[in-house]
Amino acid sequence: MHGRIARRLAALASVTALLSSCGAFTGDDGDVVTLDFWCWGDLQSDRVDAFNASHPDIQVRRTDVGGGDDTATKLLTASRAGNGPDVACLEYQTVPAMVVSDVLADIADEVGPLTDEFTEETWQLTDFEGHVYGVPDDTGPMVLLYNKARFDELGLDVPETWEEFAEVAEQARAADPRTYMATFAPSEFGNFAGLAQQAGATWWEVEDRHWTIGFDDEPSMRVARYWQDLIDRDLVSAEPLLTPEWNARVNRGEVLTWPSGLWSPSVIYSIAENQAGDWAIAPLPHWEGDPYTVALQGGSALCVTRNSDEVDAAVEFLTWMATSPESIEVQLTGGQYPASLRGQAAAAESPPPTLTGNQEDYWEVATEAAAHTVPHIQWGPNVTTANDAFSDAFSAAIRDHTPLTDALRRTQEEVVGEMERVGYHVSG
Repeated sequence: MHGRIARRLAALASVTALLSSCGAFTGDDGDVVTLDFWCWGDLQSDRVDAFNASHPDIQVRRTDVGGGDDTATKLLTASRAGNGPDVACLEYQTVPAMVVSDVLADIADEVGPLTDEFTEETWQLTDFEGHVYGVPDDTGPMVLLYNKARFDELGLDVPETWEEFAEVAEQARAADPRTYMATFAPSEFGNFAGLAQQAGATWWEVEDRHWTIGFDDEPSMRVARYWQDLIDRDLVSAEPLLTPEWNARVNRGEVLTWPSGLWSPSVIYSIAENQAGDWAIAPLPHWEGDPYTVALQGGSALCVTRNSDEVDAAVEFLTWMATSPESIEVQLTGGQYPASLRGQAAAAESPPPTLTGNQEDYWEVATEAAAHTVPHIQWGPNVTTANDAFSDAFSAAIRDHTPLTDALRRTQEEVVGEMERVGYHVSG
């Protein structure tokens, strides 16, 4: 196991002792404390049931108000009305917007002992200059998911660099004209963000309350030009993911790879169960001359809201969710990659996901990716606007055959324009 992870795991003994010494929480009047919890995903029900069974004095009621975007939008509205939940799941990129809107409670004092449960790169996703607004729950270090059976059939080598990725894409099209190396999905904001961050992009940066916006910085433009070239040469398909047409192509073996978060095998398996065992993961390609690093695509934190009157009970709940063996087991069974080091250690001892069931080194590749995530990624206060602007601009670029670099410039203009209208000090 990577040395940094091993050193942090060694520090967990004292934290484990602290957590195990915590008895059942009891409210001031001795009654059962009830927490309202907003979070999407079927596996959350099993985790909540396990928590409730082991904590008779804290009972959690889970409500699914929609996915990440819906939850953030509804949480903002409910919090302004004073009736938000006690705890909510939030995607990492939406946490800053919730902090700016004064939705989340600073729980730095309550969760201090948990710091050593996570890598520094993971913990800083919810830690803003010592103010902590959530505990990381799951994470998605990027890897290259590929159809190994088809790679073997076509005689293709797994690319280690993006330069090699383009070469293999050309070989694949020559070997089978029906087949594409990958899909460029114009509305996948998080995916492009991860690829740009790996290349060195910084889309939001703040210092002394002055924001610098960089959607059109050189690393982002480099990534846009790269994928533009592959699209122009018909080496990748440019279309949305998970449509009936795309799903059918995956089932026919005509989509060879998906550079994506570590959650991607469960997605492909959900649409192509007959390909169980055919796929594998490899390190995400990197740029020649650059070190091997990857960004996080996806993942969420468990956050306590300022509307909660039961902060101590809420912190006990989210601590259990992020670190208990029962919770971690449900995560792994459901295809989530835990954010905590103990969860990742448990994953390393688990069988690989069904789609990649024949890959003996699956968790070694996953652990290595998690240990090489890009540090100090910062999201801005208007991620939702950026997501919408990006999706609109890139979809139009694909439709109208205009440059992706122009789409990045339009995204930059909209993000900067909105921040200026709101009153932020901005340059870009």
